[in-house]
Amino acid sequence: QVQLVESGGGLVQAGGSLRLSCAASGSGFSIKTMGWYRQDPGKRRELVAAITSGGSTNYADSVKGRFTISIDNAFNTVYMQMHSLKPEDTAVYYCNALLLDYRSSPPSDYDYWGQGTQVTVSS
Repeated sequence: QVQLVESGGGLVQAGGSLRLSCAASGSGFSIKTMGWYRQDPGKRRELVAAITSGGSTNYADSVKGRFTISIDNAFNTVYMQMHSLKPEDTAVYYCNALLLDYRSSPPSDYDYWGQGTQVTVSS
């Protein structure tokens, strides 16, 4: 069973920094993409940043130049370094992983979500 374990959320003042981590545990899979989404109560979940196993990245316009996503394929872990945080970045951040599962026949893609980690930026 694959699990995504997130860490790194918390409370920070505006202008501060946080680093989120998400590790995919288990075996029998390879990573295709991993990323971070965020959601405010009453709003839709939105993509913040994503990265492929090859290192191609995609960012929401609102975080370009402030957030950096990276991946460590050896440890199946994705990181997101967040700088110059703003109150509008406050949300629950969810890790997402699209994995190729070799245990199924034929090998198939599966989408997984973490439990979410709260990021709160005070003004």
